[in-house]
Amino acid sequence: MPVRDQGKDPSADIPAAGEAAKGRCPSGLFGGLSGKLLWLTVVFIMLAEILIFFPSVASMRMRWLQDRLNTAAAAAIVIDGLQPIELPRALQKETLEATGTKAIVLRKEGTSRLLATTDMPTSVDESYDLTDVPPLTAIRDALDTLIFGGSRMIRVYGPVGENKVGVEVVMKDRPLRTAMFAYSRNVLLLSVLISLFTATLIFFAINRILIGPIRRLTGSMQQFSSDPENPAHIYIGDGGRDELAVAGRNLTSMQMELQKTLKQQKNLAALGLAVSKINHDMRNILASAQLMSDRLVDVDDPMVKSFAPKLLRTIDRAVGYTTEVLSYGKASESAPRRRHVRLLGLTQDVKDMLAIDPHSGIEFVEQFAADLEVDADGEQLFRVIHNLCRNALQALTSPGEGGPGAIRRITVSAQRVGSVVSITVDDTGPGMPLKARQNLFAAFRGSARSGGTGLGLTIARELVLAHGGTIALVEKPTVGTQFRIEIPDRPVSLDDYRNRTHGEK
Repeated sequence: MPVRDQGKDPSADIPAAGEAAKGRCPSGLFGGLSGKLLWLTVVFIMLAEILIFFPSVASMRMRWLQDRLNTAAAAAIVIDGLQPIELPRALQKETLEATGTKAIVLRKEGTSRLLATTDMPTSVDESYDLTDVPPLTAIRDALDTLIFGGSRMIRVYGPVGENKVGVEVVMKDRPLRTAMFAYSRNVLLLSVLISLFTATLIFFAINRILIGPIRRLTGSMQQFSSDPENPAHIYIGDGGRDELAVAGRNLTSMQMELQKTLKQQKNLAALGLAVSKINHDMRNILASAQLMSDRLVDVDDPMVKSFAPKLLRTIDRAVGYTTEVLSYGKASESAPRRRHVRLLGLTQDVKDMLAIDPHSGIEFVEQFAADLEVDADGEQLFRVIHNLCRNALQALTSPGEGGPGAIRRITVSAQRVGSVVSITVDDTGPGMPLKARQNLFAAFRGSARSGGTGLGLTIARELVLAHGGTIALVEKPTVGTQFRIEIPDRPVSLDDYRNRTHGEK
């Protein structure tokens, strides 16, 4: 059994579809759309000509036979006027040769009279009455003559004018078949010329109207895919109103948005590398600060003892954040480690970290039960509430805010409804600008202040979604900004419920 090379990528043997797709546009009369359109036009016109050919060749056959009857009728009337003199045999032969027939019979007043004959055949293969021939019958007879004719003797009968006189002739169908083949050849040649001429006109018209713009769109896509960061490769369309012009404008918009996204991704990659470097050094600095802060617990000072635990918790959080960034690269947040967390303790930590006290002129109001618990990751929920309250604090302390008599307040309210805890962070600031609303939760675009990154709301949304919850901006009739967070409890398995129930008993 052959041994497979474990070090080789199996996909390396598969031709890259992207490389094939990036090849040049097919050209020539067989590869490109314009060439295919040219040949399809020729084929379709030829099919239309074929459909027209059958009625036309049937009509040509009927006219040819009618001309023979008319010629024979003229001779028959002359011969009939010579009665009772019988036409000499030599003259009959010349008359029959002139009309291309073997025999001429005049039908008049219910009687038939043989006016001229020579080499009269013993039998007739086919008989045709031209009095009233349906179109389908005429087409069938024409095809029969083309395919099987050439050596048959036929009898043709038809009226002469509007009187009751009729003429019947017996003749070979070879001249008729030869004339029909000549007519078919002329029709075929004319059809080919018409098809080529029409197809050429359509080719140049469609090539200018349709194929040319499509080639421009395709060429722009190929150039843009080879170097998407080059602004010169953005498609520049015209001001038309047709579908291709609309597609061109949409392509231009898409390429511009993609360039912005690529630029942002590049900036994010550079920022991620810089953050990793900073976090590496910051972790060491915070570790040293953590060691020195541990000694504050031994200081016998009431003020130091009250602030030391909060300072230690803050440094511990900072060390934890930097460690997570260095450990995972943090393209996304880690899965939450959920437990029942008392909300009051989290909001108190947020208030202390933001240094909101009565001397700051900003009220921090907590409107929820003291024993309210949330089934969440405590550190991640702290980051969510801290980001929202920090944004509210920045809005309340921005220049132009806090005039005489102005109320500056941050309100954190919460309630439990069934298995869902709803948390609201509200402020009395100036509100969120329109641009920030349009790019809400978008990194580097959703900031409400100049110089901001908008990462706070992006992080908060990611953490809330990881808990299976929702976060949204709430419209309010008064000034300010209000966010509502809804976090559901984890589903309780039957085994956990039974263990909990037995433990309580």
